[in-house]
Amino acid sequence: MEDVKIIFSFIWVAVMLTFLLGDVLRIFAGDFKPGEVDGKPVSHKMYFGMAIIMVVPIVMVVLSITLDVPVNSWVNIIVAGFFIVFNLAGIKGYKAYDVFLLIVSMMFNVLTIWYAWTQFL
Repeated sequence: MEDVKIIFSFIWVAVMLTFLLGDVLRIFAGDFKPGEVDGKPVSHKMYFGMAIIMVVPIVMVVLSITLDVPVNSWVNIIVAGFFIVFNLAGIKGYKAYDVFLLIVSMMFNVLTIWYAWTQFL
């Protein structure tokens, strides 16, 4: 059982690094203008929302190790499911490299759901 918790944590690290890679590539590709999203200025509320979204995988690394069954399973299923829906909702309009990275991150989320469903429930 502890092995699956470690697998969950590593998968969430992979999700976090995939998101980070997308951000770095956007900067280097020139597809990013500081302080703007879609040509509009970014408010402090938007930055706060982005921070919340980006910190969730980091929090999931810790929760995946510390939560007990079956709470661990359900939290992983719910959060991974949220990220699948969130990424699908925003995938339109991205460049090919971003779409690829979003698909990779969604595959990690599907793997998380599969592990949670088969190992704990």
